[in-house]
Amino acid sequence: MSAETLAELSDQLVLGSVLLYVASMLGFALELAYGRAAVSQSKAKARQPVPVGAVGLDVSGPDDAAPQPPAWAVRAGTFALALGWVGWAATLGAIVTRGLAVSRWPWGNMYEFVVAICFAAVTAFLATQLRNSVRFLGPFVMVTAALGLGFAVKFLYTAAGPVVPALNSYWIAIHVSAAILASGLFILAGVAGVLYLVRREGLSRLPTREQLEAVAHRAIVLAFPVWTFAVIAGALWADKAWGRYWGWDPKEVWSFITWVAYAAYLHARVTAGWRGKAATAVQLVALGCLLFNLIGVNIFLGGLHSYADVN
Repeated sequence: MSAETLAELSDQLVLGSVLLYVASMLGFALELAYGRAAVSQSKAKARQPVPVGAVGLDVSGPDDAAPQPPAWAVRAGTFALALGWVGWAATLGAIVTRGLAVSRWPWGNMYEFVVAICFAAVTAFLATQLRNSVRFLGPFVMVTAALGLGFAVKFLYTAAGPVVPALNSYWIAIHVSAAILASGLFILAGVAGVLYLVRREGLSRLPTREQLEAVAHRAIVLAFPVWTFAVIAGALWADKAWGRYWGWDPKEVWSFITWVAYAAYLHARVTAGWRGKAATAVQLVALGCLLFNLIGVNIFLGGLHSYADVN
């Protein structure tokens, strides 16, 4: 295939991914809306604990027992999960064909970077689902990925082509890949954190707050060392490209602010024993720093890292 054909195929696969994620979101939403409600642990302290991520398990006594979900709702969730994997494969195909079209790592501008982050978020969700049942996150992760890809196509799209010389380095495969992987996990944690705040006591279609907080914490524990590595790798790349490790560039500053915010979350949990709303609030502030660092800095602040190609 020619480079033009590969680039066009990549664009079509991104659009196809949006449709698949929307369809997957609808299936997950049906399962969540008509599935079995879970009871808050604060209302059932005497009952046995629920494994993290378990949704729809009967953790209540006969007085609080929720009716069994209809079979079609369960099938809708299973179908949604299958669509999620197909959408994941489509996004992966879009990234690969884009890379082949431009003969480089396909995250040299904001369009490619956001597509890769959406892919990482879906990957984090699907990988977690392989170990624990977290289908309750499906509607929210899929709509986030669909909106992210739609935003990239509508406002950030850049035609396939070469990048600035500073990005023609093997460091892009090390530094940016690590940042993308960590960002996907942080976004998954953020989704769980938002659900924690909207979850109310008693019966709910969402899992318990304890489960949601555990999912968020585990994702951040995995993501934090990867983000730390990304920051260090970025400093090493900066020394190679510009002759200094640190120059107070806006991207460097906000990457460090994001690192401090997530470090504060982990430190507060370990030393001060923060749990619940306080810890969730800290991690959502950290998520805000992350999102501004990934998108806002490139668009609004500029600097040496301003490769957004957006006017």
